Amino acid sequence: MNGLLTQQLIDSTYIIAVVGFVLSLKWLSSPVSAKYGVLAGEIAAALAVGATLCNPELVQYKWILVALIIGAGVGIPLGLVHMTAVPQRTALSHAFGALSAAMIGIAEYYVAAPNISKFSMGEIGLEVIIGSLTFTGSVIAAGKLQEILPQRPITYRGQNIVSLSVLGAAVAIMIVLMIHPEDMYLFPVMVVVALIFGVMLVTPIGGADMPTVISLLNSYAGFSAALLGFVLNSKVLVVAGALDGSSGFILSVIMCKAMNRSFTNVMFGAFGQVQTGGSAAKEEKSVRSATAEEAAAILSAANKVAIVPGYGMAVAQAQHKVRELYDALTKKGIDVRFGIHPVAGRMPGHMNVLLAEADIPYDRLIEMDDMNSDLPQTDVALIIGANDVTNPAARSDTSSPIYGMPILDVDKAHTVMVIKRSMNPGFAGIDNPLYYLDNTLMLFGDAKKFVGDIVRELGGGQSG
Repeated sequence: MNGLLTQQLIDSTYIIAVVGFVLSLKWLSSPVSAKYGVLAGEIAAALAVGATLCNPELVQYKWILVALIIGAGVGIPLGLVHMTAVPQRTALSHAFGALSAAMIGIAEYYVAAPNISKFSMGEIGLEVIIGSLTFTGSVIAAGKLQEILPQRPITYRGQNIVSLSVLGAAVAIMIVLMIHPEDMYLFPVMVVVALIFGVMLVTPIGGADMPTVISLLNSYAGFSAALLGFVLNSKVLVVAGALDGSSGFILSVIMCKAMNRSFTNVMFGAFGQVQTGGSAAKEEKSVRSATAEEAAAILSAANKVAIVPGYGMAVAQAQHKVRELYDALTKKGIDVRFGIHPVAGRMPGHMNVLLAEADIPYDRLIEMDDMNSDLPQTDVALIIGANDVTNPAARSDTSSPIYGMPILDVDKAHTVMVIKRSMNPGFAGIDNPLYYLDNTLMLFGDAKKFVGDIVRELGGGQSG
C-alpha cells in the first residue's frame, strides 16, 4: 500500500512538473513574463528531479551525488559568464545535454545487447545518433561564437553529398544492428560516424545563421531527450523533451521566416561567405562621418529616435551606455524606441536579453514590423553594431545573397547614424549601401566609448 501511494505521489509530481514546463514556455514568449517562465521552468525541473530521486527502484545514491557535484562544479562557472557570452554558453548547454542523452543511450545498449528487440534498438539508435551529432555540432557552434574557430563557412566541392552520405552511413549501421543485434562491434562505429556528421553539419554554416543554428540545435537536443524518455520509459522526459524539441523547431521556422530563407538554404547554403563582387565598387564610394559632438547635436534636435542594436553592441558590451543614452534623450523629451530584428545578434532574443540586462523598459522594445511602419516619421535612426539586418540591398538587389530577407527600413528615417568600428562587412560578407546614402553619417569607433562620448556631450553622464 505504501509503495502504491509513493508511486501515485511521484506520478502526481511529474504531472505538476509537466504543467510547469508548459507554463514556462508560455511565459517565456513575452519579455514581460519571461522571469516567471524561468522560475516556473526551474521549479518544474526541481520537482521532476526530486520525484525521480524518490523512486523506490533507486537503491544507491553515491554515484548520483558524485555526478551532481561534478555537474555543479561545471555549471556554476558557466552560469556566471558575461551576458555577451550567453550565445556560446547556450551552445555548450545544448552540447552537454545531448552528450548526457547519448551516453545514457550507449549505456542502455550495452546493458541490453545482444538480446535487444528491433524496436528497442531503433529507439536507442536514433537517440544516440541525434544526441551525438548534436553534441559535436553544438561544440563547433560554441567555437564559432567564441571566435576560436573561423566564423565564415568552411566549404568544399560536393560537401553536401559527403555530409549526407555520412549521416546515411550512421542510419544504415543502425538498421543493420536492428537486424543483427549480435554485431555489437558496429555500435561504436555508428557513434563515431554520428559525431563526425555533427562536425560536418555546423562547420559549413556562417556566423549570420548562428541564431537559427542555436535554435535548431536546441530542437535536436530536445528530441534526443524525448527519445531517451522512450528508452528509459520515462513519461516526463518524453514530454519535456518533446516540448523542448518542438519549441526549438518552431523557433527555427520563425527565424528562417525572418530571413526569408528555407531550412535547406540555412543548413546547406553556406551563407556568410565573403562576396568578392562588390569590393571594387565599394572603393569608389565615399561616406560621410561625424564626431560624437555632432551626433549629440543631431540627436538633441530630434523629436523621435529609433535605436537599432546589433552584435557590435554586444561585442563592445555597450548596453549599459545605451541605457544612459536612452535616459539622457528621454530627459530632453525625445521619444526613444528600440527596433529589434528577430535575427540580430548570435542567438534568438539576443538583443532583448542584453537590453533587459540594462533595464531598458520592455515597452520601448519594438518588433521589426511595428518599427518599420514608424521609421518614415522618425527623425534619427541610430544603428549600433547592426549590419545585415539594416541592409537595403535585401529589398532592391536581386543578386544579393540576402535579397528578400525582411530588414529594418532604417534608410527611410530622416537621418541615419551608424556606429561601427570600420567599413568591414557584416556576417553575410557583403557591402551595405546604407553607409553611402546622403542621409547617413558614419560614427567610427568602439560602440561603448562612442555612445559614452555622445552621452557626455548631451550632459547625461561620463564617457568610457
